Amino acid sequence: MPAGRAGFSAEYDVIVVGSGGAGLTAALACAAGGLSVLVAERMDRIGGTTAMSGGGIWIPGNHLARAAGIADDAETALRYIRAVSPAGWEAEEGPLWEAFAREAPRCLSFVEQATPLRFALSDDADPYPEAPGALATGRMVSPRPIRRAGLRLQPPHVAHLLTYQEMRRHDPWHRPGRAAFSLAPRLAGRLLLGRRAQGTALVAGLARGLGAAGGRVATGLRVVELCRGGDGRVVGVSCATARGPLKLRARRGVVLASGGFERDTARRARHFAGPVDLVASAPGNTGDAARMAEAVGARLARMDQANIAPALPARLDGAPLPVGTFHHREPGAILVDRGGRRFVNEYLFNLGEVLAERDPATGASRHLPAWMVTDRATLRTAPLLRRFLARAPGWAREAGSPAGLAAAIDVPPAALAETLLRFNADAAAGEDRDFGRHLDPLAPGGRRPERLRPIAPPLVALPFNLCLLSTKGGPRIDAHARVLDRAGAPIPGLYCAGVAMANPFGTRAVGSGTTLGPNMTWGYIAALRILGDEA
Repeated sequence: MPAGRAGFSAEYDVIVVGSGGAGLTAALACAAGGLSVLVAERMDRIGGTTAMSGGGIWIPGNHLARAAGIADDAETALRYIRAVSPAGWEAEEGPLWEAFAREAPRCLSFVEQATPLRFALSDDADPYPEAPGALATGRMVSPRPIRRAGLRLQPPHVAHLLTYQEMRRHDPWHRPGRAAFSLAPRLAGRLLLGRRAQGTALVAGLARGLGAAGGRVATGLRVVELCRGGDGRVVGVSCATARGPLKLRARRGVVLASGGFERDTARRARHFAGPVDLVASAPGNTGDAARMAEAVGARLARMDQANIAPALPARLDGAPLPVGTFHHREPGAILVDRGGRRFVNEYLFNLGEVLAERDPATGASRHLPAWMVTDRATLRTAPLLRRFLARAPGWAREAGSPAGLAAAIDVPPAALAETLLRFNADAAAGEDRDFGRHLDPLAPGGRRPERLRPIAPPLVALPFNLCLLSTKGGPRIDAHARVLDRAGAPIPGLYCAGVAMANPFGTRAVGSGTTLGPNMTWGYIAALRILGDEA
């Protein structure tokens, strides 16, 4: 690259900060539009949390649903989004919802055209089936397996040999041997050819498409500051590298897509109440986007929003890195608050929203510290859960009686004993009187008795406080993904996408895949604006 002006070492049309789904989609669309693009990734591997994920993508009105005869469009999706989103959000987020619903299907079509990725529909239903505009299937897609092609990607805890759909169908969490036997020929072929699915496939496909379009990804390149011209426009970035500082010019714009701030402990403590057990995102998510945008006058918003989901302690490549799981959905398991009482339907889709609730008078957590209470019999039915617990000594607390467990987790013994007695009676009767966990509106007949199983000694308790997969607050953007200043005006040359921005869906997801789907779409929207602006 030719040397730039004012001390810049190189020039690009667009610099994208972060190589997850949002960043790679933004970079891909810009490169496909003929711009020179650099993706700056601070870690030594690409993909971040996207590469570790299941790769589920919520895209209403997509072409795969149309091909399957499923009727859906932007207006239907908007009716659903408006109906299920938090009260009062539409006033500020409405224009962003409209932009997402309009551009999401175009984003998915573009990605299939510009990369080797091909997607398949999942059978996931929208989680609020009674809401206007809800669909029983058609909005959730995930990638088919493709080759990694020698790319150095952030690895998952368990190799992504199975597709998202195969994970749902074959349940390797409970039956790993049966799943492996059933899929043995496919798995052998994928191992032989280096093909992977889920988040690994998504990042590999986006990166391969970007490379084919002439874009470049540089690892070990941490952007630490935004550079502004005399007119206030963002014109480049300052970077830290192993060889020293580096300044790079961006003629058309900088896109911040570097993930959330969940690993910035000081900022996290200002916005979240209650114990944080684990942070399960990629190691580089320390809030670089929020810090840099704030330094150039951006307004930060939705800072108390996050992907809050259960996780377990784990290690990856020799370092601590928790793994996201759904272990709380075992039939013989309940969640209890610090008073030893159940406080929620453990199968609630937006469980994280309940865990994050605060007392409006004090601002303190309403329920935490909380615990998952189960038994050894349940653990015997979940081999992968046992595997992770065996590698995390001290995480599980065990006791031979409710009183003993109450002492181990510091909850009132009478309350815990009463809670277990009531739940066990409900499990025996097949009806959860307190929270309706036995009902499943998405299942035939509306009843799933296997959701309830009595809990009997020996008892086991696991911490169940805030576990963050990503925060979802950051710079406020407009419907074109332009970062806004504190007065509400766009900061020229600065864009933001993914969980780095003030995410218009927040903690309350509207369906499976409403992190990755909007993340990629906002990267695409940022690119459309950059391509539409004059150089």
